Parts: sequence; structure tokens; C-alpha cells
Amino acid sequence: MTLRAPPRIELQNVTLGYDKRPAVHHLSGVIEPGELLAVCGPNGGGKSTLLKGLAGLLNPIGGRIECGGLKFRDFAYLPQACDIDRSFPIDVRDFAALGSIRRAGLFGRLGADEDTRVTAALQAVGLRGFETRAIETLSGGQMQRALFARLMVEDEAVILLDEPFGAIDAATTDDLLALIAGWRAEGRTVIAALHEFDLVQRAFPKTLLIARDAVFWGATKDAFAPEHLLHARLMPQSFLADAQLCRRDDASGRADAV
Repeated sequence: MTLRAPPRIELQNVTLGYDKRPAVHHLSGVIEPGELLAVCGPNGGGKSTLLKGLAGLLNPIGGRIECGGLKFRDFAYLPQACDIDRSFPIDVRDFAALGSIRRAGLFGRLGADEDTRVTAALQAVGLRGFETRAIETLSGGQMQRALFARLMVEDEAVILLDEPFGAIDAATTDDLLALIAGWRAEGRTVIAALHEFDLVQRAFPKTLLIARDAVFWGATKDAFAPEHLLHARLMPQSFLADAQLCRRDDASGRADAV
């Protein structure tokens, strides 16, 4: 299958939140096709909220997210490890094969091409020989490899990663960074919420430093200046817990995004 070109993603005064209470405020900016963008900031600063908005899991309270005509379902999304139910009775191969659902359907049988795709993905992440292992038996690093295999099977042009390197070993981190570098070489867009500044500086040319509002959006080499980090640390404290509720842009409550 030929990889579709990733879209230009434009955020136009976007506000995202929960129960109409904003967690990301009036964010505007552009993510160019093929860009590697790290989203960094303090806990509670809106990193995961932004990724959920880009993944179509949260409707914007205000503003728009323009995706060049693509739908959010055309983005591949890796949630935080704590959001994965590892007690579900599924083995590693079938878990990776879930990445084929958009093409094969929920109850569709995998054809030869999809089966080959799953095998290649497990090989790429170092999980050949683990195919029949239940996911609940995997270590944290092995589970993250399985999640990356599922992303590879999805084969989308835009990839969203929420804290992909939390609580995994250095070898796994290096292997997954190599996969991300490969995605970049293929022209895919990768947007990752991260707190490991050293990894951001190693692998991500662009950084959005966010603390509910955007503190800095630009070249990573300039992102972690002391004044930016101080601003990011202090900014969430300026938002009151009883902040005024934001209205939606229309009475229906539908997302103002395309």
C-alpha cells in the first residue's frame, strides 16, 4: 500500500478541556507535513489533552483543527501505558493485528498482505518469538514494543505518541527512537508528548512547550531556555480551579474540527 502524504495540520485558536473546563487555551500554530514535534511541559500542562484533541477523542471547546481534509481516524494514536487494559485476553500477534482494523474491518479476516505486515512489524520491534504470549505477561518494555508494532501495522501518515518512553529500559528506548527516525525518513509526521528533555534534544527538531497556553513553539535548540522553563513552571498556577466555563461554538456541542 502506498503511504498517503501527511497533511498540514493547523490549530486555529484551539481550546480543549473536560466538562467545558479548559485544559489547553487558545492554541494556534502549524505542524508541517513530515515534522517531528515534541510536546513538552509540566504535569497538568495539557500535553495529553492536546494529543487527544488531535486524535479526535476530545472535541474542541473553541477554535478549529484543520487537517487538510483528512479525518482524525486517519491518524495513528498510541495512548499512555496506564490507559491500556493489559488484562484483556489477547496474544501479542493478535494485539499487533488490531492495527489492521481500519482496512480489514472489525470482524474481517486478515489476508496474506495483512498477515505479512504483522509479521514484519513484530520483527521490526524485536518481538519475533513472542507471538503467542499473552500481553499481560509482557514487561513494560515489551508491551511498548507491541504498541509500536500495532502502530506500524496501522501504517498511517500521522502518528501521535503519548509518553512513549515512560518506565522502559534504555535499550528499548533506543530501538523505538530508531523506529521514529525511520518514520521521519519515510515522510511521516510524528507528534509526541514527552517529559524526557534529553530525548527531545536528541531526536525531535521542533518542540511545543506548553503549560495550558503555548510557552514556546519552534526549534528545539531554543525551547528549553531558562526563561521558557520558568514561564512553563509558573503558568499553570495562574489558572484558577473555578475558571469560567467556556461555551462551545455551537449549540449542538459538535466539534469545530475537520
